[in-house]
Amino acid sequence: MKYVIIASVFFLSGCVIDSISDEYSVMSTDKAFSEFSQSKGMKTAFLQYMDSNCVLLRPDHLPIVGNAASKFINSSNDTSFTLIWKPSAATVSKSSDLAFTYGTYQMMLHHNKDSVFTGTYVTIWKKQKDGSWKFVLDSGNEGLGKPSH
Repeated sequence: MKYVIIASVFFLSGCVIDSISDEYSVMSTDKAFSEFSQSKGMKTAFLQYMDSNCVLLRPDHLPIVGNAASKFINSSNDTSFTLIWKPSAATVSKSSDLAFTYGTYQMMLHHNKDSVFTGTYVTIWKKQKDGSWKFVLDSGNEGLGKPSH
């Protein structure tokens, strides 16, 4: 009986460690995604981090799915603004193949440095065969207004 309890503790500890490791991994991916958006532009970043079957939920659009999502992002003009975000938290499924992050974003217009729009977002991620994460659903919500200075 003693060995069963010890084995159970080690097994459960491994599950907790894996879960924490996956949460760290998906949070790191979301942060890297934002940094990539800041340095290379929103369009390049989204195309790099999106799964081929992703869904975009955007205002005044039906869900934009798969190839249509890539076309939608490709047709975007991201030269007049910089989009960055900060994940607040991540949750990973028990199977460790899906996760979500959420947080806040800022969109800064280049022509007017005082024009900063903020909002919230949620991104759902799918673990790839190589262990990396790609997003399968992305949605943002405007409405936090301008940050206080």
